[in-house]
Amino acid sequence: MREQWNTKLGFLLAAIGSAVGLGNIWRFPYIAAQNGGGAFLLPYFFAIITAGIPILILEYTLGKTYRAGAPVTFARMKKKFEWLGWLQVMVAFVITVYYFAIVVWVVSYIGFSATQAWGSDPTGFFVQYLGLTNSALELGGIQTHLIIPFLLVWAISAFILYRGVSKGIELACKICLPVLLVMIAILVIRGITLPGAAAGLEYMFAPNWAALAKPSVWVAAYGQIFFSLSIAFAIMISYSSYLPRETDVVNSAFITATANHGFEVFAGIGVFSIMGYMAYTQNVAVEEIAKAGVGLAFMTFPAAISSLPAFNGFFGICFFGALFTAGITSLISIMQAVIAGIQDKFEVSHKKAVTTVIIPAFLISILFITGAGLNILDIVDAFANNIGIVGAGLIEVILVGWFFDTEKLRQEANSFSNFSIGRWWVYSLKFVTVVVLGIMVFLNTKDYLMNGYGGYASSNVAVFGWGTMLVVAIVATILSTMKGKDGYADLNKVSRKEVA
Repeated sequence: MREQWNTKLGFLLAAIGSAVGLGNIWRFPYIAAQNGGGAFLLPYFFAIITAGIPILILEYTLGKTYRAGAPVTFARMKKKFEWLGWLQVMVAFVITVYYFAIVVWVVSYIGFSATQAWGSDPTGFFVQYLGLTNSALELGGIQTHLIIPFLLVWAISAFILYRGVSKGIELACKICLPVLLVMIAILVIRGITLPGAAAGLEYMFAPNWAALAKPSVWVAAYGQIFFSLSIAFAIMISYSSYLPRETDVVNSAFITATANHGFEVFAGIGVFSIMGYMAYTQNVAVEEIAKAGVGLAFMTFPAAISSLPAFNGFFGICFFGALFTAGITSLISIMQAVIAGIQDKFEVSHKKAVTTVIIPAFLISILFITGAGLNILDIVDAFANNIGIVGAGLIEVILVGWFFDTEKLRQEANSFSNFSIGRWWVYSLKFVTVVVLGIMVFLNTKDYLMNGYGGYASSNVAVFGWGTMLVVAIVATILSTMKGKDGYADLNKVSRKEVA
């Protein structure tokens, strides 16, 4: 019998815990800052309505109806769709191995916060701490001081995952999310009371309407939605597969999306307030502070923590503690998506599936604690999100919207819902989302082919960018052609009746 969540609240907390991750705290602020500040919120909310919520409803419905992770779910719909499930699972696997590195850095910085070990040069300290090399192909050896936090994060993740969905993931999210909310509240309260905070908030909310004319701003908004909501890379299908059939998926999708994006904006208030404070102390524009990009959490914020008039260590621990709790709940959700794919197709025990996933993930993730770790992570992250996730999302809405009876899925979604979704949902999936994601994939692919990425040497981008995507596609193809224990024959008959 398939394991189930103990309660609907447990599922919602796990889903929200997956969605509320590092992307809400450190990625959203710099993506917003780089794309027009307050103007970014308009395409961002448009993307939530036209893609985020429709796809979330779709994936909740698929998982609950077909009772499996992404590969078996798509195989039960149509056997030829199975490849898409494995594509999403392999993208999730790739994200798993580099996501670990970020959580490892966060663990170290919780300790550094107590004494502000980064000193007067947080940027130089971070580079030295990583042992950063000049190229993604110049590994520079394993950074030995990262081994202990690396093993600690792996041990915590393995412990939670081996305990299963209800006793491990659900319990972890019930503990972590309230802690995360308290820590972010402290961040926001402290941030808005600092001098210069108003300038930061103005930068966040004041609309620069000219930015809306740039296609890149809309592309960034949709990309952030996919990254933030954990859609199109197998997670939400996996999580919803452990739901009772009577669950209200429409309401659950709206609650998850609202909680996630509300938290994102709430955390953004704290982050932008502190960015305003940094600009105030350095006598520069907020825009200059916002250019830190991915280094915002590990370069800009340590400087802000050190410059606070009091309770520096406590505030630093709260900030990086929030990053850790957000990171660990997202990390286990990403890994569970991969584990469910293996467990469902090959009908192995949960613990055996965890071991099957953890061993190769552990070995590959070592790459990210070498001197080239940050460079490799930057390239792989860009391709995994902008090509992998968005591409998988495009294929998903095309296959489901145009080659499957979407109306039957809409009826299934409405069957136990407090309020029904109308045909706008079908039209959003078949037309709006397909067009927008198609444009995104085209623009991203064209940009990377013509301009490379991030100023890295073409060899770096070829190996860790395009090479990673090629390996993902090949492994997905191999796994989809392997025969599962039951070949899906009987399961197809049973599951199709549920939406017939």
